[in-house]
Amino acid sequence: MKKILVTGGLGYIGSHTVVELQSAGYDVVIIDNLENSTKGVKDRITTISGCPVELVVGDVNDEITIDRLFKEHDFYGVIHFAAYKAVGESVDNPIKYYKNNIGGLISLLGAMNKYGVQNLIFSSSCTVYGVAEDLPVTEHTPIKSAESPYGTTKIIGEEIIRDYAKHKEIKTVLLRYFNPVGAHPSAQIGELPNGVPSNLVPYITQTAAGIREQLVIHGNDYNTSDGTCIRDYIHVVDLAKAHVKAMAFADRMTDCVDVFNVGTGQGSTVLEVVQAFKKQCNFDLNYTIGPRRAGDVEKIFADTQKISSVLEWQAKYDINDMMYHAWMWQKTLAKK
Repeated sequence: MKKILVTGGLGYIGSHTVVELQSAGYDVVIIDNLENSTKGVKDRITTISGCPVELVVGDVNDEITIDRLFKEHDFYGVIHFAAYKAVGESVDNPIKYYKNNIGGLISLLGAMNKYGVQNLIFSSSCTVYGVAEDLPVTEHTPIKSAESPYGTTKIIGEEIIRDYAKHKEIKTVLLRYFNPVGAHPSAQIGELPNGVPSNLVPYITQTAAGIREQLVIHGNDYNTSDGTCIRDYIHVVDLAKAHVKAMAFADRMTDCVDVFNVGTGQGSTVLEVVQAFKKQCNFDLNYTIGPRRAGDVEKIFADTQKISSVLEWQAKYDINDMMYHAWMWQKTLAKK
């Protein structure tokens, strides 16, 4: 079996991708520093897939650990998730984001070059588009100055990879995620933020579960149908499957670097997400309107024609499925 290294593989998107990789017949090794995850996720992955997975507890910024890992394994490819991702936190602590997100990528590229590993799937983001003038955004939409340090690290990461590919043998797929939400239908794995959630859906489910007093919606004076921000929410399982498609695509890539938007192509306002949760979970939700949040973009959603035609990938789940699976996961956490 082809062996894939998944950095940050116990995290939210990483864990779901490991399950899908195993289901597709890949052997998987995870490296995770457990800063935003727990060892217990490894067992839940195995419960879903029925396949063992090797876990190395370590940091991608630790070049000694990374070198040893590549020396011990013959990797076919790497999927790189290990990065900080909270827009608000990045505004408060930008140096933390620059050091970790950019430094980790450089460490990884160095090891891949040394050991001759060519295939890389890079976890990028729609934040690279900034405030787009035209919607939906395509892969040709101009990259703009980011609205947050988190977005800046993704832009710089993409630039580093493109420049690196001019001089070294590497095939990289840049996947620009929109807004991953939901959980695995088994309710065995899902989003598990440390402390107060910075993302909408876990804040919704934690409010419904009584962990948070109320949901604060950041601004209702945007130029949208109900005044709240619009995002393209994508089910995390659909997103995970896109990584499997991307890894298979690496074999037939004609360019050194290619890029794909990963979204549903449908935009939903924050209030529409709240209403979908209330409808699917039969649960009222206590929320209030607060001030706008620094770094937030008013509206963005994807054009998905390229990923559909080239990778033959399409989103399966809609916003109602996303809310239902997220709530099932929250109830599983309550039982644990």
